Amino acid sequence: MALNLDAIGKKIGPFTKDYTWKDAVLYALGVGAGFSDLDYCYEKDLKVIPSYGITTLYDFMPELAATSNVNLAGVLHGEQELIFHNPIPPEGTLTTEGTITHCYDKGSEKGALVVAEFETTHSNGDKLFTSIVTVFSRLDGGFGGENAPAKDVEFPEREPDFVVDGKPTEDQPLIYRLSGDVFQLHVDQDFAEMAGFEKPIMHGLCTHGYACRALIDSFVAGQPEKVRRLDCRFKRPLYPGMPIKTVIWQTDEGQALWKVINVETQEVVIDNGIFEYGDIPKTEIRFADRVAIVTGAGAGLGRIYALELAKRGAKIVVNDLGGARDGSGDGSKGPADEVVDEINALGGEAVANYDSVATVEGGEGIVKTALDAFGSVDILINNAGILRDKSFLKMEPQNWHVVLDVHLNGAYNVSRPAFAVMKEKGYGRILMTTSAAGLYGNFGQTNYTAAKMGLVGLMNTLKLEGEKYNIKVNTIAPVATSRLTEDILPPDFLDKLKPELVAPMALYLVSEQCPVSGNIYNVGMGCVNRAAILTGPGAVVGDSRQIPTPEQILAQWQKISSLKDAKEYHSVTDQIGDLLTAFSQPAAAAAESGHGFSAVSEVFDAMPEAFAADAAAGVDIIFQYIISGDGGGDWFSTIESGNCRVDAGTHEKPGCTLKMSDSDFLDLMNGKLPAMQAYTSGKLKIEGDIMKSQLIEKLFKFSF
Repeated sequence: MALNLDAIGKKIGPFTKDYTWKDAVLYALGVGAGFSDLDYCYEKDLKVIPSYGITTLYDFMPELAATSNVNLAGVLHGEQELIFHNPIPPEGTLTTEGTITHCYDKGSEKGALVVAEFETTHSNGDKLFTSIVTVFSRLDGGFGGENAPAKDVEFPEREPDFVVDGKPTEDQPLIYRLSGDVFQLHVDQDFAEMAGFEKPIMHGLCTHGYACRALIDSFVAGQPEKVRRLDCRFKRPLYPGMPIKTVIWQTDEGQALWKVINVETQEVVIDNGIFEYGDIPKTEIRFADRVAIVTGAGAGLGRIYALELAKRGAKIVVNDLGGARDGSGDGSKGPADEVVDEINALGGEAVANYDSVATVEGGEGIVKTALDAFGSVDILINNAGILRDKSFLKMEPQNWHVVLDVHLNGAYNVSRPAFAVMKEKGYGRILMTTSAAGLYGNFGQTNYTAAKMGLVGLMNTLKLEGEKYNIKVNTIAPVATSRLTEDILPPDFLDKLKPELVAPMALYLVSEQCPVSGNIYNVGMGCVNRAAILTGPGAVVGDSRQIPTPEQILAQWQKISSLKDAKEYHSVTDQIGDLLTAFSQPAAAAAESGHGFSAVSEVFDAMPEAFAADAAAGVDIIFQYIISGDGGGDWFSTIESGNCRVDAGTHEKPGCTLKMSDSDFLDLMNGKLPAMQAYTSGKLKIEGDIMKSQLIEKLFKFSF
């Protein structure tokens, strides 16, 4: 077993953690807070102890260990640094993702260090903290790598400025473990003895929380939001009930050094402590070293996007064909060149591109311009557009196709090569431009509205394909003055619809701080709201075995039409899962009333009678069923020449093998467990010709 050095730079996560004020209070109680620290323990005006952020560690630590391939027999949490960017709100969702940054070799006798860095953002969009974790692996040294740089902290040779006593109770680990670290070493006597301890030990991160409270009380009492950095090295274990003291030296304004000492033994439990405090600098969204492509950037919204991105540090490819509003003409270099000149005059970096987004070659040329000039692509705003409005019966094919070529095909043509670059580097932001007309309809714009809704569909799939590569794809529906809208919108509105009012949302959606993907936002006049496709609960019409009648639809029309309790789906798989589940209740009711299978063997006894020969034309396949559990066994069904034979045992060469537990198999056959849900949840495992397994429901029609 050896460390996986290829893991360096590989993404870990994202992990999400939902929490409420109760979780924050439980953590506070776990690190010794109480009536003397009511700000941390009472939901009224609750403040969160900054070290609560450490609870995200329990989500990503297992994957960190698996990715780096450390020898778990010798793993210790060596060092922990937290850098705070914003205060932790009392509730919400935390999203954490990061990478392994270093693997250091301390020598064959001294072990190795694995260092990983994680960023955690809140569901409100704020970046909350950076967590830098150092795992000490005693058994993985000697692989020939570089040693870690020295990181010793020199403490002043004088008495500490503060000494804060702490009195963990003997039951402290029982409370702290409820915040996520449920490792047996902190609760199980037998396990602790097996690990070489006389009894369960304190969580090192529990002691870490005591120290955080002590540091806040010493420098920024009642203001945990002013904690900026907390760094330390874990040195020795501590038994519950042993008193501790946090000794602190102020070294400069806003800076201190600290350590935690076991009062009974005078041993240092936590060493090399660094604490920084003060007002956290206001979060500013910057794009330093990011490369952005903005299509249609020669005027209007695109120009404003390009200018604002450049002002915040991005390198810009200003794309604009320079054609007329309806896309006609040979184009002109003037619009793109003028915007590039504006950016350069501001001290930014930009290059012009004059390719048409309407062709595959044009899209590739735009991305090539970014790669040739700046070496990468991080951001793409698909903004280019034209208008050719006609009522539907007057909409000639040419006007239909040319609008789709620019808006929808144009987004495809540029996004595809840009997506390839983003996937390779593991980061990207893509912004589609839809329209309120596309979302809700507008007379005389069938070509435009169809293209704009097509962009939503493109986003919906790209968000899924980009998820594992940290590529976030969102869509904006701007209402702003531009050459496309200047003679459409009422004159009184033009001044209220400045493109500058749309740009802030666009910039946020293409920023590193943006936590969402697959969302649509209406933006205009300073108003921003989210739009979404919602699906009502509907009604089950019929029993899934017989085709329902129009009269049955009529009888259920009110339920079918209702959007009460509607929900939003992340993917078609989620929606189909619910669709299949909708039929489980009637079948389950039949099973519960005594009409169903009570034993696995009954299913295979009934299989020949349930065989639908008319559905078996051209089908020759052997299905092997391996059903585990006391009530299970092995059976195979042979489908050949329109006939079905079922035998007990295993076949030498089955075409498709299905594996389930006996209880899950009965739930499936009795309608309590939909097939798709069984497969996606892992309860049903399919080997061999997976596509043929989809024939089973057609080949066998069981009736209760």
